[in-house]
Formats: sequence, structure tokens, C-alpha cells
Amino acid sequence: MGSGKSALPFEPEGNRTGRKVFCVKFQAEMPGLDEPPFDNELGQRIYENVSKQAWKMWVEQMKMIMNEYRLNLGNPDAQIFLMNQMEQYFFGEGASLPAGYVPPEKH
Repeated sequence: MGSGKSALPFEPEGNRTGRKVFCVKFQAEMPGLDEPPFDNELGQRIYENVSKQAWKMWVEQMKMIMNEYRLNLGNPDAQIFLMNQMEQYFFGEGASLPAGYVPPEKH
């Protein structure tokens, strides 16, 4: 996936290529990722349609999902679940929150 790094690339590097995308999350032209985050169709869709800033937002959402659902990413079912959440976050109705989730209070 990506350039042989971890299965889920958490932090994209700086926009070295200077490429821009029309971001599906912000509905604006913005700096894009330098490479697809995954070597599959979803990774290519993200590369072509998601800005670096939207990807960073997903990383925070992903952390919350992993913690709230107590996902073990060594489990293939957990990986599939998280990939489905990612697809929904960018191209669907948004990633679903766990039933009963209460966001932490900001101090």
C-alpha cells in the first residue's frame, strides 16, 4: 500500500509535487497527496479527489473510530470495516459514529 509503508499511512508528507485536486470534502481546489495512500481502487480515488488537509482530518476521525470500536488492525475484518468507514467519510454519507458516542468536552 502506498510506497510499502504501513497498511494505513497516518500522516502524509508535505506536498512535494505541488499537485492540486478538487477536494470532495471541501469542494475546492487544494494541495493533494503526493501518492495514492493504498495500492487499490479506493487509494486511487482518494489520490484523485481528496486534499492533503482532508486526509489529515480523516486521520483524526480514524483514530477516534479505532479507539471507540477498539479495532485491532491485525484482524482482516477490522481492516475492511475501517476501509468502508474511509470510503463513506470521503465519498458517502460520512463515517458513522459508534452508537452512544459522546464527543469529548473541549477545555
